[in-house]
Amino acid sequence: MATTTSITTTYAGEFAGKYISAALLAGNTIANGGLTIRPNVKFKEVVKRLELDGIVKDGTCDFADTSTLTLTERILQPKELQVNLELCKKDFRSDWDAIQMGYSAFDNLPSSFQEYLIGYVASKVAQKTEQNIWAGAAAEGSFDGFATLLAADAAKIEVTGTTVTSANVIEELGKVVDAIPSALYGREDLHIYVAQNIFRAYKRSLGGFQSGGQGANGVNGQGNNQDVNVLFFDGVKIFMANGLADNKMVATTKDNLHFGTGLLSDAQEVRVLDMADLDGSQNVRVIMRFTAGVQYGVAEDIVTYGIA
Repeated sequence: MATTTSITTTYAGEFAGKYISAALLAGNTIANGGLTIRPNVKFKEVVKRLELDGIVKDGTCDFADTSTLTLTERILQPKELQVNLELCKKDFRSDWDAIQMGYSAFDNLPSSFQEYLIGYVASKVAQKTEQNIWAGAAAEGSFDGFATLLAADAAKIEVTGTTVTSANVIEELGKVVDAIPSALYGREDLHIYVAQNIFRAYKRSLGGFQSGGQGANGVNGQGNNQDVNVLFFDGVKIFMANGLADNKMVATTKDNLHFGTGLLSDAQEVRVLDMADLDGSQNVRVIMRFTAGVQYGVAEDIVTYGIA
């Protein structure tokens, strides 16, 4: 069954030559290096966890073995996903770009539309992957994200969440920082991953005009007329994770969060197949195949906010 195609056009005048689409949520967690990427995972990969206790003892003249070594593991298993679209070239013959299809009955999709479609499909996949990384739950086209995995793990450090605004964001971020284990605080790769609404609230509070604001008129005395994109709180870097649901935060180190896939290029490769030479139809198929999944290493090194 072909993909349902709805084309709205006046077909009067001259086409400006550009297609537009709704703004896409950026897949920023991967793009901005917010986690550890583990490529070339064909089926499963083991995330090892090594623990040693009592490693330092009083000195003696003899060799005396010390400590207990515990090796545990978590399984990272990317899920196979796909995009399958089928478009009929006939639907485009009354559209603005019909001239680009050629005059033969054996025509092609308009080239400008085809180029735009490839980029748009890849962007939609990036958006969906970003959402899955943080808030995904095992379902059609999805995989379990960090929020789903952590909600079921009693070993995490849990901070009760609330609705975050510019008036209380300082207090709520403070609760998360206070809960971070001392062994992690000060690590260069320690981040507080926050939902967009929390990032916005924190930036607004830095303008200085909210009840939770810092000073009379904010950073550098610029009030709300500022562009501070790299934010810290009590020395911990704030990372805006677009896929996190509102009023949720996760604090941990980058090397404790893992994204697994087969080939990274798979999620960026969109294939367009003209079926005319294969089955004589007027259909064009748009295809993507890729794998993706996430896993964390040590739950005790993760502070969650609003994830029960």
